[in-house]
Amino acid sequence: MLNFSKINVLIIYLLFILIAIFSLLNFQPEKDQFIKKKINLGLDLQGGSYLLLEINSDNLVKEKIQSKVIPIKKLLKDNQINYNNFKINDNNLSLSIDNIDKFDLLFKARRDNLVNPYIDNYRSYELDYKKISNTQIEISFSKFGLLTINNSALKQSIEIVRRRIDDIGTKEPTILQRGEKRILVELPGLKDPERIKALLGKTAQLNFRLVSDNNEFGTEELISENGEKLNISKRIIMSGENLIDSQPSIQNQNNEPTVSFTLDRLGAQKFGRATTDNVGKRLAIVLDGEIISAPNINEPITSGNGMISGNFSFQEATDLALLLRSGALPTPLIVVEERTVGPDLGEDSIKSGITSLIVGFILVILFMLYKYKIFGLIANTALIANLLMLMGVLTILEATLTLPGIAGIILTVGMAVDANVLIFERIREELKTEKSIIHAFDSGYSRAKITVLDANITTLIAAVILFAFGSGPVKGFAITLGIGIITTLFTAYFLARHLTSLVVLNNKNKEIKI
Repeated sequence: MLNFSKINVLIIYLLFILIAIFSLLNFQPEKDQFIKKKINLGLDLQGGSYLLLEINSDNLVKEKIQSKVIPIKKLLKDNQINYNNFKINDNNLSLSIDNIDKFDLLFKARRDNLVNPYIDNYRSYELDYKKISNTQIEISFSKFGLLTINNSALKQSIEIVRRRIDDIGTKEPTILQRGEKRILVELPGLKDPERIKALLGKTAQLNFRLVSDNNEFGTEELISENGEKLNISKRIIMSGENLIDSQPSIQNQNNEPTVSFTLDRLGAQKFGRATTDNVGKRLAIVLDGEIISAPNINEPITSGNGMISGNFSFQEATDLALLLRSGALPTPLIVVEERTVGPDLGEDSIKSGITSLIVGFILVILFMLYKYKIFGLIANTALIANLLMLMGVLTILEATLTLPGIAGIILTVGMAVDANVLIFERIREELKTEKSIIHAFDSGYSRAKITVLDANITTLIAAVILFAFGSGPVKGFAITLGIGIITTLFTAYFLARHLTSLVVLNNKNKEIKI
């Protein structure tokens, strides 16, 4: 155990130096860094915003039930089932039919059912119906149908929220599902929480519609960006789904901030056709039911590129481009809970964490020096190396450090000391029975290895489980603890063991006490 080849020594120290160098990046000004990597501070250390959002799926259910009207009517007509009194309510459809039994067979058919799909996961149908009378029924989403709609909307909302936040440039945001309808968002270091609230609060449903000259059937009255009341056709020429990209830009003529957009092939065809057929008319660009711009169509636009102008500031143009680029939310998001952690509180947390780490570190160093003398010095050297490697790995991963993460580092210090104590105590026992000092140290390391590995591997398993099933601060604790265990094993059984071998081999003819 005390014999090291030159190549092994080279690998050990080279690996240590390479990883330890990365830890020094955290103490260097960011502008002077050759490698742009550092440990990010979490919400509790850096300050920032905490938002708890909730999806509002009521409107989505209403839209979904309305989309079933045509398929149901077609099903009844194709199968010669007479119906009347067809009514569309907020979350259900009601009608009278002359053959409920026949309708039941068709409504609950498992194969090729375009009206009422069977949900294999739940062994249930998307829709359900109940009898109001012998002829009247009421169709609504089943419990599991509602759950499917909700889950789909929640997953889509999380993805779009992530896109919007990533575009802002916030480092290491935490975006997690909370329960059946809620999304947790933590944004460390965010200086403008109102802006992120505004961005996340917009569904960003974009569509292009023609402005009508009169208040005819099939139009609705909306107010334009300058307060003008316009009659807008309900027919949507093109929606935001056809957008590939959108970027803020400056119009050269008058330096007015605008939003340039690019359409996909289908969108370009639709837009080209609409602008060709309606030259001279006004085109309303509607976002979430509000007109943001209503320019005149001076010429056909067939290139697939367009521009949205309005009374925008450059910041507003940037945010609008971000919203369009990230896609529309399936349903509005409501801010249920909001907290802002100030940087002063985070600074106090850092000071407290560092103070506890330093105090614990000094006490451990003094104890090891008192207990094991020169070998205590070796253990302390390995402990410092352990912390440098731990910080280096966290820097390479660009991990987020939180208060629980600092607790994980402090626990790592304890685990590192424990490993060395187990080894040295085992060597003491071997020195009492062995005549050869080299053999005693060799046996001590060999026999303590199983105990040290058992203690650290079981803790590592716990850290992996915490990382897999935990979230937020719990994951931060698990990451630092898990990495700390690996660096502890490396420094104890490679670095410290090599330093110990140097001391023992140079004093093999002398009496060594431990």
